[in-house]
Amino acid sequence: MRTVFLIIAVGLLGSCLLAAITTDALAQQQSVVDSLHNLSATGTGAVRAVSEEQVCIFCHAPHNSTPLRPLWNRAMPIDGYAIYTSRALDAEPGQPTGMSKMCLSCHDGTIALGAVNSRPQEITMSGGVHMIPVGPGRLGTDLRDDHPISFLYDSTLAANDPKLVDPALLPHDVMLDSNGELQCSSCHDAHNNQFGKFLVMDNTSSQLCVTCHRMGSTTIDEHQSCSACHTPHSAPSGPYLLRGGTIADTCLSCHDGSVVGGANILAQINKPSNHETFSMVDPEAPLENHASCTDCHDPHTMTSVATLAPDVHGNFGLVDGVNASGSPVTVAQFEFEVCLRCHGDVNPVQPWIPRVVNQNNTRLEFETSAISFHPIQAPGRNSDVPSLKPGMSESDIIRCSDCHGSNGSGGMSGSGPSGLHGSVHSPLLVANYATGDFTNESAQAYALCYSCHDRNSILQDESFDYHKKHIVDEKTSCSVCHDAHGIASLQGSDEANSHLINFDTSIVFPDPSTNRIEFRDLGYRSGECYLTCHNERHGAEQRYPDD
Repeated sequence: MRTVFLIIAVGLLGSCLLAAITTDALAQQQSVVDSLHNLSATGTGAVRAVSEEQVCIFCHAPHNSTPLRPLWNRAMPIDGYAIYTSRALDAEPGQPTGMSKMCLSCHDGTIALGAVNSRPQEITMSGGVHMIPVGPGRLGTDLRDDHPISFLYDSTLAANDPKLVDPALLPHDVMLDSNGELQCSSCHDAHNNQFGKFLVMDNTSSQLCVTCHRMGSTTIDEHQSCSACHTPHSAPSGPYLLRGGTIADTCLSCHDGSVVGGANILAQINKPSNHETFSMVDPEAPLENHASCTDCHDPHTMTSVATLAPDVHGNFGLVDGVNASGSPVTVAQFEFEVCLRCHGDVNPVQPWIPRVVNQNNTRLEFETSAISFHPIQAPGRNSDVPSLKPGMSESDIIRCSDCHGSNGSGGMSGSGPSGLHGSVHSPLLVANYATGDFTNESAQAYALCYSCHDRNSILQDESFDYHKKHIVDEKTSCSVCHDAHGIASLQGSDEANSHLINFDTSIVFPDPSTNRIEFRDLGYRSGECYLTCHNERHGAEQRYPDD
């Protein structure tokens, strides 16, 4: 019985010793002594004192310290910081306070590392180092490119911004100060570097970031790490905290063909007609004079599924938009709602071709109340379009991306990435659409039109007796008579603008007798024109147009 008891006792003692050793090793790992914050002569980092052996003195002192808690031993920097600001931020950061200001007494580079309150003389640092060296740890006094600090983070703020977690739900590791403000110490523990960068918790899979930020979920592996695109300090993009100088620079660090399996978008936006201005603008600012990746994509919620909403591809993500009536929607349900976010009421687009009826609001051109329109929002008004290719019908609805997008993409039997990134065909068309006068008709010249309208049907005049005469004999482009988008209801009329008729005024001129440039719809496949084209007068001549 004693033998058994002895074995148990020795076993318990061994367990206690092992626990003590493990605890001691963990404590040492978590100690400031073995971290870069040990600026004493015994420190292992490149920045350390010549002879000073005290470790804590660079920040704390039991005597002759400042009145600040906790026994603070350094002067506090003056209030002269450029403060983080963004329209996307509902909080209002002020000058740094509390623990953040203490951190900045070293990290802004304005106060000497060895300047401590308890010593009459500055502690001498090795290598002639005076201030914190230039590098990742030196933030400077311009904090506009750093994660915001010293702002009230409360339930009201979280309620105003659904992408923020209510602070009541924050884990114990992420602490606000006694005033409820987020400080440097909310993310960093100056005494513990077990997770690297003095973080309060492991952030390998963005665990620390998502304790506060609720950005949604994505099935794209490369998009699941915040650090792949963002950096919390000294961000080249400024307040957007992106690793690149602009949104595009950040995205293209992967989407430049260098990452296996990643779409080579750089090759697309280097084409003459593209959807990228490489500008860095406030995401909440008016969408004018710029275009960038996040205008169409939400990288935090992108998926690989074909359809995320009724008519939005998963690679758009849960992006906002503008609906057919012009009202903003939080999550676009249709592809055209994403397009109308820019190409509608807020950012009028100069017409590509001058016409009798000019319109710079694309939303009005595609409204279901428009005189005639390509069927983006609803089936077209013409129930008789014999030129449509087999498999297509008058009840079909098409997408903006059926005509606009990257040429050579998978959607056009190519091998490149799909999407509205860049094309050799202006304005950002998936295939060639010749609009110049005296164009020789060919399958390539009007490849865009012929992707839906059967070429043989057009040339055999199945829908208009003079199609072949116009586009083959007279070398007149489809665009001379037809306006590809549509004619808004308040500008056109059923008589003058049915069948997408809206003449190109750089080629078509007034009839000298009547001074009119006009088409008149006279009923089923019947009409007449008043105009001059190629020096030939058209006065009350019968015409039979097709959509």
